[in-house]
Amino acid sequence: MKKCLEGKVAIITGSSRGIGRTVAERLATAGASVVINYSKTPEKAAEVVNGIIQNGGKAVAICADITKVSETEKLFQETIAVFGKVDILINNAGVAINKPMAQITEAEFDIQYAVNVKGTYFCCQKALEYMENNGSIVNISTSVNGQMYKNFTVYCGTKGAVEQITRQAAQEFGPKQITVNAVAPGPVYTELLRSQRTEQELENMKKMNAFGRHGETQDVADVIEFLVSDKAHWVSGQTLRVNGGLI
Repeated sequence: MKKCLEGKVAIITGSSRGIGRTVAERLATAGASVVINYSKTPEKAAEVVNGIIQNGGKAVAICADITKVSETEKLFQETIAVFGKVDILINNAGVAINKPMAQITEAEFDIQYAVNVKGTYFCCQKALEYMENNGSIVNISTSVNGQMYKNFTVYCGTKGAVEQITRQAAQEFGPKQITVNAVAPGPVYTELLRSQRTEQELENMKKMNAFGRHGETQDVADVIEFLVSDKAHWVSGQTLRVNGGLI
């Protein structure tokens, strides 16, 4: 039986760990050849690639700093050199520095906008140039945009921009039959989240959604797999809140 993404080629930015890693593994299981993009973690990227290959999938790691347009260009060119095309782009790479507004430095402001907004924008721009017809783009936002948390001002500003880019880009990609959507996860029980929160804070988070449990990376991957499949060909320009009823 043919797998739903068989013959497709996917780039997942920032996919050496966390949500990006699970998405890459899921798309590979669904038949896609996947590019594990990283900028500073070659060992972790190699681990993901080796795991996918051992499970019968196809994967390669490509180092590229998406805050630099020249490296974004390289990411797409190297992908095409290895796999011949690009069908799917998951803009997953992100930076979150959560501090009171008065304490955010210019450098901290700049790096969040560079990765979260500039990186997403120019990856989309390169996708418009290089991506095959009938492709899919998924940008990662956050469910925090629907709430009023302290210390998230800059981060939410970047993700608000990502959602607006998603809406507008859907029109520009339409002639190529490429869907563009965003997924906005709630808290996801990753190594990063666990390192930033106390046990009590983690326990409180479970009570904030409708199901009384932590969100898992697989929950997000489920939705992304749907959005890049043929079943979602009539869904574009949308932001899906994947948060267990948090908001």
